Amino acid sequence: MAERSTAAVDVADNSGDEPLTAQADESSTADGVATNRERGKDIDEAQGSGGTEGPEKASAPELHSGHKLASRYRLEECVTRLDGFSSWRAVDEKLRRAVGVHILPADHTRARAVLAAARSSALLGDPRFVQVLDAVEEDDVVYVVHEWLPDATELTALLAAGPLEVYDAYQMVTQVSAAMAAAHREGLAHLRLNPNAVLRTSTGQWRIRGLAVNAALRGISSDTPQRADTEAIGALLYASLTQRWPYESDAYGLSGLPKDVGLIAPDQVRAGVHRGLSELAMRALANDGATASRHEAACTTPEELVKAIGEMPRIRPPEPAFTAPPDYQRTTYQQGTYGRPAPRPGVTQPVPTPPPPLQSRTGKALKWAVSALLIAALGLGSWQLADALMDRGKQSDDPNQNQTNDGGEKNGGKNKPAEPLKITGSQEYVAEGDAQHPKDVGLTYDNDATTGWRTNSYKDGPKIVIKPGVGIVYDLGATQEVSAATLSLRYGGDHTTVQLYATKTLDSSTPLSSMKQLGSATTSGTSAKVTVDKPVKTRYVLVWLTAMPYSGADSANYSQPGYKQAITEVKFAG
Repeated sequence: MAERSTAAVDVADNSGDEPLTAQADESSTADGVATNRERGKDIDEAQGSGGTEGPEKASAPELHSGHKLASRYRLEECVTRLDGFSSWRAVDEKLRRAVGVHILPADHTRARAVLAAARSSALLGDPRFVQVLDAVEEDDVVYVVHEWLPDATELTALLAAGPLEVYDAYQMVTQVSAAMAAAHREGLAHLRLNPNAVLRTSTGQWRIRGLAVNAALRGISSDTPQRADTEAIGALLYASLTQRWPYESDAYGLSGLPKDVGLIAPDQVRAGVHRGLSELAMRALANDGATASRHEAACTTPEELVKAIGEMPRIRPPEPAFTAPPDYQRTTYQQGTYGRPAPRPGVTQPVPTPPPPLQSRTGKALKWAVSALLIAALGLGSWQLADALMDRGKQSDDPNQNQTNDGGEKNGGKNKPAEPLKITGSQEYVAEGDAQHPKDVGLTYDNDATTGWRTNSYKDGPKIVIKPGVGIVYDLGATQEVSAATLSLRYGGDHTTVQLYATKTLDSSTPLSSMKQLGSATTSGTSAKVTVDKPVKTRYVLVWLTAMPYSGADSANYSQPGYKQAITEVKFAG
């Protein structure tokens, strides 16, 4: 059963209305919905996203924990109940996974709009958004089922601890802007893009929940949806840099700006703010319908914001901090002070004078004895070396005798056979975008060909277009000499390309450009072997897929049709 999470249900807070929660405490909910009264208003008007309709006459269906929808979705916990709809944490008993569910009466005035928005969002299929899994009208009830992300944290909770680091804020605005640009190209808007709707997963990827659905649930619309979403992204970046909400009203646990001051740049609110990101936030935020930045043109669409980010100097991740090992501390016995009191701090201790060299008659005798032993040892070693050379010469003169190397092999024989290397750990490598299925990486070396790790299904291929590639870093336990890697794959077809890299860490902190490529292989079958021309010593090896074949739906592997691949077994040889 899934634990309570901050990343599941995608209804934002309630514009000042107090929600009627069911068996949920006042301080937190499973989705960060506005049961916390300290968050204040949602101020949709300040974001340019329009107002909300009044409360509906239709009442929410009388449901309870344990109720099942479609004999499949078992309701577990109500996290929000307001305006005639309710949101729940539930369990999909068919696939044995946690899901989130929004439920409305079929006669609710927004029911048709919610169904249409959910189905449009589901058709987008972009992994950067929390996916809508089902949208159904059944038994006088309309319900929308979506992903539940137990390993993700909403931006509201992250900002409660303080502003984001520069690189995290840069990644957030980059990924959110690109995702919303893709959504608007398909005619979809969010209109309730706020810190509750943006999540960071355990792998550091950012995802957006409630695309189109949140606005439909609350009856929100806008004549300028692209401008509204762009300004909302600017507000997210502003809050991430300053831990302040860029309007006068407090919201989402953040203090607003001082009244009668107007909108001031983030780098004037807080010292140390990245100047380029501060300018970017101001270009996206509206100030009486115009850009708040005096230096650059306004960004009025997510596409323009993506372009502006691309023109900025790239912000690189911080270097990993290594804790310096403590100075080696010798014991007082080793320091020659055993039994003596320790020196007082700040007092300079005299350096002891070394003893004089051996000058006595006994010392001179000892010197001569040592010299004689050294001469005898050198003579004996020279004699043994000469004897060994003579024996080798005799063996080379005998044509009927084969020479052997140190390993016992004949010189004319084959090289020493490769030895299998043990894998002690693994982690999915994420160069860009979202992770694939990080919890399944251990299934690629469990000696069970029926299990494995799979990628997402992509629309374009065989070459992966949306990102540079996908793969897994393996830990060999210690530095080993790697000569080859053999992969068992689930899907055959034209074609799979596998590359092998030596890397320095198990996680994704080392960029691909800093790794050493060991080899590559392309196959149209269900196996691939990458051979290293010159064996390389490394502890961590990245198996990297850059092209994948097209395959249909695979219900046994829970994958949709598209360009995809699954690795069932990986073996390394040294």
